[in-house]
Order: sequence, then C-alpha cells, then structure tokens
Amino acid sequence: MKIEEINIIVKLMAENDLTEFKIEAEEYNLCIKRGHEHNMVAAPAPAPVAAALAVAAPAAVQAAAAPAIPAVPEVKAVPKTIDSPIVGTFYRSPSPEAKSFVNIGDRVSPETVVCIVEAMKVMNEIKSEKSGIIKEILVENASPVEYGQPLFVIE
Repeated sequence: MKIEEINIIVKLMAENDLTEFKIEAEEYNLCIKRGHEHNMVAAPAPAPVAAALAVAAPAAVQAAAAPAIPAVPEVKAVPKTIDSPIVGTFYRSPSPEAKSFVNIGDRVSPETVVCIVEAMKVMNEIKSEKSGIIKEILVENASPVEYGQPLFVIE
C-alpha cells in the first residue's frame, strides 16, 4: 500500500468522523486510529480537593483541546510478486525435459517469459511484467493455480 493511499484513508476518516480503520490483506495489515482513548474513572472527592480541581480544570481543558496528531501506521515491506493472470496449471518449463524458464537468482525484465499456465489445453506464456531478481518460486511444477495467485517473489 502506498503512502498516498494511506493519506486518502486518513482524509476520509476525518471527513466521516471515523476513529478507527482496519484492513487486513494477504500482503499487509493496516490499522489506523484517530484521536486518543481516555479511560477516566469518576470518584467522589473531598470538598477542598474539588475546589483545587475547579481552579486547575481550565488548563486541563485547554490541553485536551489540542488537535490530536494521527498515528503513522506501520507498513510492512510487501514483496513484489509475479501473479497468475489466469486459472490453469503452472509449468516452469516448455516441456518436461527442457530447462526451466527462470530459477532463483535470475534477473528478469518485463518481457521475460517466466512460466507457462495451461488453460483449456492452451499453453499461455506468462511474462514477468516487472524488472527484478527472482527470490522465491511459490508454486510447484504442474500444480493448479488460481487467478491472481502469486507465482514468484522478485526483488
């Protein structure tokens, strides 16, 4: 999630008077809270203490009226992935005896073919669409994959 998106969420929270926003996704968890929580317990006080509190109360009200600064959420680094654009069967190479399109440590560019996904007897070459280095292969050869499923982690 980009900082611009987080800024939009914070703005919408302020406009709609929301105090908490939470979203959990596979790549990240985000929780934003506006303002601050008060856990105050009222107890009867003796008269002299009550008079002293009445004098100090205006200063406390002014301090409490200061605008709250929204907390900056912790955003974990989300690894870039190459995802499956279709449902089908994942193959790392063009044929069983051929070498794999890519291996861990290989540099890829947006036009690099990284695998094949077979769908309805059609072999679809999947291109990286991103530049980077293959850090992890997330799917076993000849395994079924879903639309949007991460196939590779790149850095």
